[in-house]
This record gives sequence, structure tokens and C-alpha cells, in this order.
Amino acid sequence: MSKDNGAVLVCCGPGNNGGDGLVCARHLKLFGFKPSIFYPKQPNKPLFESLRRQCEGMDMPFLSFFPSDPQLIKDSYNLIVDALFGFSFKGPARPEFASILEKLKKIQDDVHICSIDVPSGWDVESGDTDGIHPELLISLTAPKLCARHFRGKHHYLGGRFVPKTLEQRYSLNLPAYPGTECVIELKTQTTEPAESSK
Repeated sequence: MSKDNGAVLVCCGPGNNGGDGLVCARHLKLFGFKPSIFYPKQPNKPLFESLRRQCEGMDMPFLSFFPSDPQLIKDSYNLIVDALFGFSFKGPARPEFASILEKLKKIQDDVHICSIDVPSGWDVESGDTDGIHPELLISLTAPKLCARHFRGKHHYLGGRFVPKTLEQRYSLNLPAYPGTECVIELKTQTTEPAESSK
């Protein structure tokens, strides 16, 4: 975190994944980072309006446009949080988001990208259709099937809150969380997994 004392760009989409991004931004701010939020399509629903107001109340800037110059992004931010699309994504991306995905793909080798739950542009089961390749993936509740194709450096799971009855009903097979930890790091695969029957 060498640029502007922890500057982070949080990219939020219009669905639940975008809401996760707003919550992420709030936590980053609480821990001393400097998140800026890009939230181009804001749903007119009470939950998302409340999440946005919470971020505004914490003096987080909202960008009116996505930086067009890749070098500007590289020079300005230590990390990009990808909360554009979640597990309900069905491609192709709408034009206003397709251009953002293309820009993120161009800089993904130079700027650290953290995706929340599902990397944007990925199918929730089969993985990358034409999406980004983040360095860090944070799965929520349980890893989605597409996480088998994740090749980044770090994969964390946040799902300690899942009740045992729910875990057993869906055979989630979740790992044990040590001590009081709310997240756990999962091992990432370095080779393409063999296709398995469902």
C-alpha cells in the first residue's frame, strides 16, 4: 500500500455483488484505507440506498466516471476491488460495463485486483467466459463452482456465519475457522482441474 496512503478503487455493479462492494468499502475505511467508489448504475431500492448513504456519511468519494487512462489507475490505486457482477451474471456484459471489464483486463497484470465472490465476467459454474483474472478472490458463504478455475495467489472464504443445518442440507463441506477468525484462506490450484461429473 504505497500509493496515497492506501488508496483503493471499489467498483460496484447494480446487483447484490455491488452491495457487497459498498460494505467492503465501508470496512476498508474503518481499517484506515482510502476507498473511492465507482458505482455507475445505482438501483432504486432501500437496501442499496442505505448502503450508499453509509459510504457517503463516511466521506468516501464516488467517481462519476471510470478512469479511461490505464496508467492513471496504476499510478493512483494500490488495489481494485471488483464487485461488478456476482453469481447471477449471464454474459455478455451490457455495453456500459463491457468497456469497464476491458479496461480491468488491460491492467490486471499491473494492479492488484480483488474479486468478491465471483470474478466479473465469469459464469458461476463454468468459470471464465471472457472475464478478468484477479490476484485475490474472496468467496462469501461458500466457494462457487467457478472457484475451481481460480489461479490467483490468494483465495479467502468468509462464511463462519453459515448454520450447521444449512451446511448439512446442501453438503457444503465448509472448513473449520480457527479461533475467532471470520475468514479462512483456502488453497488455490495451480493446474487446470479435471472435469468431473455432477
